[in-house]
Amino acid sequence: MQTVLLAAGTGTRMRPLTDRRPKPMLPVADRPLVAHAAATAAAAGASRLVAVVGYEADDVRSYLGETYAGVPVEYAEQPEQRGTADAVRAAEPHLADGPFAVLNGDALYDEASLRELYDTAPAVGSYRVDNPSAYGVLRTEGGATDGSDRVIGVIEKPADPPSNLINTGAYLFPAAAQDWLDVGESERGELELTDVLERACAEFAVSAVPFDRWLDVGRPWELLAANEWRIGELDGRVDGEVHPDADLRGTVVVEAGATIDAGVVIEGPALVRAGASVGPNAYLRGATLVGPDATVGHAVEVKNSVLMEGATVGHLSYVGDSVLGRDVNFGAGTTVANLRHDDEPVRTLVKGELVSTGRRKYGVVCGDGVKTGIQTSLNAGVTLGTDARTAPGEQVMRDRKNE
Repeated sequence: MQTVLLAAGTGTRMRPLTDRRPKPMLPVADRPLVAHAAATAAAAGASRLVAVVGYEADDVRSYLGETYAGVPVEYAEQPEQRGTADAVRAAEPHLADGPFAVLNGDALYDEASLRELYDTAPAVGSYRVDNPSAYGVLRTEGGATDGSDRVIGVIEKPADPPSNLINTGAYLFPAAAQDWLDVGESERGELELTDVLERACAEFAVSAVPFDRWLDVGRPWELLAANEWRIGELDGRVDGEVHPDADLRGTVVVEAGATIDAGVVIEGPALVRAGASVGPNAYLRGATLVGPDATVGHAVEVKNSVLMEGATVGHLSYVGDSVLGRDVNFGAGTTVANLRHDDEPVRTLVKGELVSTGRRKYGVVCGDGVKTGIQTSLNAGVTLGTDARTAPGEQVMRDRKNE
């Protein structure tokens, strides 16, 4: 099954993490987000991939290469991100005659459900959520209890959704759809692939294939959820150097070249990547990723967090439910708050709008190159922009950009 993999977007809702790289290249467990989509597609039966690239395209090209997970990869350029239909239109010259699949390169799919999608043509992946108004809601008929009804249309972010069955952005289009990609602009000013889905629904019997597991990774707390999913699936192994006095509990992966010092306790699932160092006397718990060449110092506690390449958390610090970009440096005694006193979900600013993360515990997000002074306190939900700084002893209650 030829598969178009959409990986051209700038990821504005994920900023500042995407200031210097495309969202599909953000780390999820042992590989970038787009590589999970590509690997799942290959395992489900993709015969070849056409990756649509745009923003920081070379990052995606260099990682996936000409072949990934045993499947040939071609690239199509979308210079201006004008919408999903425009992205697929950029890929169309690379497609052979016949049906084709389309997947978002910034989403996670379970393999069994994706295989079923490939075996059902035409089809769209569906998923049930508690907040359908935030998504495109599928209109179906047929009454099947498992969601595998015939799709008759889609409503984008309805105030009064007809159901909680949403569009996952995974499609299996008929061959004829290659000629339907020249669509008009939507109300949002974009060329939407859902217009192509609407036409397919009018001319074909389109099935809603229910996904057992799916995650749209569009905002920083969803990157945490993605790592919770994929780190939780890893098989434990120790290839790096672990001090005899360290205590590894549960599923822990220590890659070759990583170092775990004396007195360290790691409660899995956790992944410590090549070149990283932890301890002495540090404590890691929850689904935690310590990225390549990252450092967790003496008496540091890190809980359910992502530390990207080269990030350093100095001694006597606490980091909970947070995402630290590349080369972040937390000064000694930096403390992250991750819980509201009223026990409500933590809220944070996304594109200037205060939104709920839906998470009872959520810490901070730091862009690449952030540095905090010693004894800095960071409030729950705060975002520090790329290269931002704090002073020693500072209490940071609101977002901060690099000044």
